[in-house]
Amino acid sequence: MTRTQGDLASLSRFIFRAPSWYASVAFSLLIAALTGIAAFDSPFILADAWQGIFFIGVPTVIASVLTPYVDLRVGGQLTPNRASLLALFCELVVVVILTASGAIAVLTQLNQRFVFDMLIAALASMFAIRLLVVMAISRKSLLIASVPASIQTVAAAALLFTYSGTITYLEIGGPIIQSFFARSGRAPEQFPAVVPEDFVLLGGICVFYAFASWLFIVTIDRPWQRSLGVSVLDFIRGFVGHIAEGTRELEDFFEQLGEEAVVPITVLSFRRASDRTEKARFVLPMIHPGPMGEIGGGNLPERVAQSTEGLGFPPHATAGHDFNLVTEREVDTVIDAAERAYESIEYETTATQSVRTRDDEVSILGQAFGDSALLIGTYSPSFADDIEYAVGLSASAEARASGLDTVMLVDAHNCNNGLSGPDLGHVAPGSHRSFSMLQAASEAGTELASAHRAPIQLGTAWDRTAWSIHQGIGPLGVRVAVIEIDGQRTAYVLIDGNNMEPGLRDRIVETITVQQQQRVPIAADGSGRIADEHGRAAIDNAEVMTTDTHVVNTINPDNQVGSVIPHEELVDLIAELTSKAADDLEPVEAGMGKERTTVTVFGNDRTETLASHANAMTSMGSALAAAFILAVMAVSVLIFFVT
Repeated sequence: MTRTQGDLASLSRFIFRAPSWYASVAFSLLIAALTGIAAFDSPFILADAWQGIFFIGVPTVIASVLTPYVDLRVGGQLTPNRASLLALFCELVVVVILTASGAIAVLTQLNQRFVFDMLIAALASMFAIRLLVVMAISRKSLLIASVPASIQTVAAAALLFTYSGTITYLEIGGPIIQSFFARSGRAPEQFPAVVPEDFVLLGGICVFYAFASWLFIVTIDRPWQRSLGVSVLDFIRGFVGHIAEGTRELEDFFEQLGEEAVVPITVLSFRRASDRTEKARFVLPMIHPGPMGEIGGGNLPERVAQSTEGLGFPPHATAGHDFNLVTEREVDTVIDAAERAYESIEYETTATQSVRTRDDEVSILGQAFGDSALLIGTYSPSFADDIEYAVGLSASAEARASGLDTVMLVDAHNCNNGLSGPDLGHVAPGSHRSFSMLQAASEAGTELASAHRAPIQLGTAWDRTAWSIHQGIGPLGVRVAVIEIDGQRTAYVLIDGNNMEPGLRDRIVETITVQQQQRVPIAADGSGRIADEHGRAAIDNAEVMTTDTHVVNTINPDNQVGSVIPHEELVDLIAELTSKAADDLEPVEAGMGKERTTVTVFGNDRTETLASHANAMTSMGSALAAAFILAVMAVSVLIFFVT
């Protein structure tokens, strides 16, 4: 990903999973009780705690219970967990404002009236905060969103109206009304006498705050509407919903951005010569497994691997974030196309030995199976990230120009310095790196087209590993395929992760391959290969690939293979799996099939535009929000002085 996209993904560190609604309610009551003990002064501490729960906690409980119900009735999407967390946050805002105003009143010449004025401002602020969140999550108009947003403020105002003696200022009602709505005798002594004009003032300030909230949303939303034709509220709702509660709302947003693209899917299958059952399958859709988590194609590698009969190898294709699938449903389209490609395969019994070609920074490991070839490109030890779609198509065409039928071109995606440094290593059309890739692919195709072919032997091994996505390893773990052709052994290592720490790929390759001087020509069994000094099977060629799965990037955008896990342990595991794969060698047949399908992806430059807008909103939005808050506070102070 680019630096801009990395900055966007890193915003996820500010999002957390919403706690269950009952946990939020319980914590709000605890806060209310502690506030009551600190604020009230009755003879008994439990009475203080109860008054705090009643006057501070009850509005929070009412809002937690009623808000999701009311919001749902008006067509919203606020869940009980989110509603309870929002009510708790607003309660904390009120407590902080009252505590600060009380401290200011004690330290200055201000009286109790100042504290009450701040209470009115706090209740209005509570309404404004809730209005912003409800509009962002439920995407309703200002008037409709005001209904569920006002519940907590209305509940608090109702208690204040009842227990402050306000009803006594109104010449309405009889004994029953006075009994239920004039309970000033049961209120804490700190409650001031509130006149009806105070509630009119509260309503007026709420209207003013609602207008300010609407104006703020319109201001930050205008660039999104002009450039992308979508609302920033849809993005915020989807982003928070995905990270906090694992919802699919973000996919609805991406669908509005997406555009159709035709993508090739290439399948390389190996089946046992003995019973014609599949032993391994390499599947390469020219799709980028993003954007994050399991949204869109983020979990594409696991889904692809689960769809294969043999051991699945889903390496990274030559495609960037513009080829992210917009929804997980599109993955089914890709898998269906891969299955059609698999069914069209005509198997061959011979293959070539592997070859390696180089041009400047790029190195390509290639091996032909019949008239088709597997090519794996790496820029290690130089840093590189995604190879763009057009570069991959051109490189494949260069390789086929020598007479090959089908080419599976893999981006090894195995050496990068994360999101640091001036250049993140993208291989874009027209760059010097792209022409190096074309040249190396052309040379590999020429060499493989005329190379001698011999019977194929294949062995596989894999380990889920004890590492999780938090350590940069996805659910597919580590997978190894060893192919032997005419005495030469080539190891293909696939790690379910997103790129690798610099130098780790080279260390793995050096460990699992045996230098010529460390081997003798003929082993005791006449195979021509012996184990190295550590008992591992002799490997002539090797390449390490990552799947570029984005399930490892939900929390940390820079979570490469090797950034957390010990390198020595990973190297030892791969060496062990390589040895097991070599022990598993048996005669196989191989064949490659190709299919095209139409899917909806982000589209050209959409990812970068989205990331740029989101990052600009984050950096400038905070300053804009601060300016709005200062302006609103200034007007509020003026209103209090005038009234």
